[in-house]
Amino acid sequence: MNLEEIQDPQFLKTYETEQLNQLAAEIRSFLIEKLSVRGGHLGPNLGVVELTLAMHKVFDSPKDKFIWDVGHQAYVHKILTGRASQFDTLRQYKGLCGFPKRIESEHDVWETGHSSTSLSAAMGMAIARDLKKTDDKVVAVIGDGALTGGMALEALNHIGHEKKDLIVVLNDNEMSIAPNVGALHNVLGRMRTARKYNKAKDELESLIRKIPAFGGKLAATAERVKDSLKYLLVSGMFFEELGYTYLGPVDGHDVDDLIENLTYAKKTKGPVIIHVLTKKGKGYEPAESDKKDSWHGVGAYKIESGEQIKPQQVGPSYSGVVSKTLETLSHKDDRIAVITPAMTIGSKLTDYGKAFPDRLFDVGIAEQHATTMAAGLATQNMKPVLSIYSTFLQRGYDQVVHDVARQNLNVVFTIDRSGLVGADGETHQGVFDIAFLRHIPNMVLMMGKDENELQHMVYSALKYEDGPIAIRFPRGNGSGVPMDEELENIPIGSWEVLKDGDDVAILTFGTTIPMALEAWEILAKSGVSARVINARFIKPLDSKMLKELYAENMPILTLEEAVLQGGFGSAVLEHAADHQANVIIDRMGIPDCFIEHGSVTKLLEEIGITTPDLVERVKALVKRKAEKGLLT
Repeated sequence: MNLEEIQDPQFLKTYETEQLNQLAAEIRSFLIEKLSVRGGHLGPNLGVVELTLAMHKVFDSPKDKFIWDVGHQAYVHKILTGRASQFDTLRQYKGLCGFPKRIESEHDVWETGHSSTSLSAAMGMAIARDLKKTDDKVVAVIGDGALTGGMALEALNHIGHEKKDLIVVLNDNEMSIAPNVGALHNVLGRMRTARKYNKAKDELESLIRKIPAFGGKLAATAERVKDSLKYLLVSGMFFEELGYTYLGPVDGHDVDDLIENLTYAKKTKGPVIIHVLTKKGKGYEPAESDKKDSWHGVGAYKIESGEQIKPQQVGPSYSGVVSKTLETLSHKDDRIAVITPAMTIGSKLTDYGKAFPDRLFDVGIAEQHATTMAAGLATQNMKPVLSIYSTFLQRGYDQVVHDVARQNLNVVFTIDRSGLVGADGETHQGVFDIAFLRHIPNMVLMMGKDENELQHMVYSALKYEDGPIAIRFPRGNGSGVPMDEELENIPIGSWEVLKDGDDVAILTFGTTIPMALEAWEILAKSGVSARVINARFIKPLDSKMLKELYAENMPILTLEEAVLQGGFGSAVLEHAADHQANVIIDRMGIPDCFIEHGSVTKLLEEIGITTPDLVERVKALVKRKAEKGLLT
């Protein structure tokens, strides 16, 4: 059928098995073709084709609520709810979002991009349903990787306690973004190899009741016998002990099996877990055979060969520079230990793990645990490094405040994906970390101008002994600057002048340094003398250099690829106010809104952070200075 003609999933009600299987094949072909052009989350979506078809056949969305954990596996859901015609715009500026989006469709009832939120949201919806006395069903789809998140376990516990009618589909593909870790993962492994036991329990009870004379007495103990059978057939029945009816394991690529179990769950009172076994990348050999999970989220690729088309890159990846520097330093300091919450591959820590297998700890999707574990290591005179994405560090905020900074423990935070990240959109933009870290006592926060300065910052952070210290760095690759062979210690709180000038000062750092240097050249041609300062320490500020600017009555423009409220520019304003400086200050940064998906270049244009914008803002400052001089 023409997938782009689908308006809603109601047509599936009349589909038989053969038609569903044919549709599954067509959806896979559609996804493989469309994602080959610009990329996206291919592996997760190929793995849930039959599951999504079965869910929409058994339930009635949007009356029945589907909550997708993380949401990167919702492409099939989008196709079945009338959005196939928009797939050419997937993850593009003003195009179809790569995650569920409430304004896109009434079928998207929950927006997500971070893991482990689905069960809590589903519980809220189930409670609302019961208070409103409606009869809709609530279905949460969560992966085995997301189930390691503390929030998911808290929700599992509460749902089991309240006994609400709620269906949890555990999509078990043995992978999240990387191979899963943890004891719970091992429990699921034992379940995967066990026989189904629900049918066996029912058949046993029926058999017992048919036995003459003794049937009644035996039937009275049937429940205990069934429980014994449960423990006999399945090792570690974690979910039933929590109060759930457990169904499975179910073949996640057998539509009949899926429909049968979903229908049973729909009729069952109380919370139900359906344990579905799927294959990530199902139906596309390069993705299906992938062991490194490089097909979880991909860029463009050649369909026939599976060759991924990498954009031309000049310098090394920022993540790789951090990892390589950590590896170099770990050979010299056996106190260094690196912790990551399921981002070993994303943060390029694979080689570090090979070199130091006993000093790399992937704790799974557990950012809070990772942060406090680092604090615990620091109390024992170790040098813990928490390697974490900016957007995921948000989830460990209380632990940064309460467990690390309050005790002034020497934890190093290497904050990956700081700044705009592009196609993943508002849930992943790393633009809040300055605002939520800068105000915490004892915290040091810095960002290098390029990959070379970044390696020196890693070295400096590990030399630092006086408390928590964080290094921000962007997604992607450096500009190809020469890399120093000898690592140097950068004095804490020190800035550097990159270009001198007398009319105005541009204070910036990290990804916006090239923009400032480009603006300097344009301004110089128009007779404006700008001083470009690499304000590499966001906290503490270089108070000495700021006071020199105040003394020169130099207008200041701050530039940051981060939110303005509470950001670097705010810090400079606070410093000026504290020192009663009568100086003109302007700020450029991300306004008070969430930034959606699109290329970083396009997003910066939309919010007015470009070289032409910078030039105009600088000229306006110079004009204000001149007007102020005339008035005085």
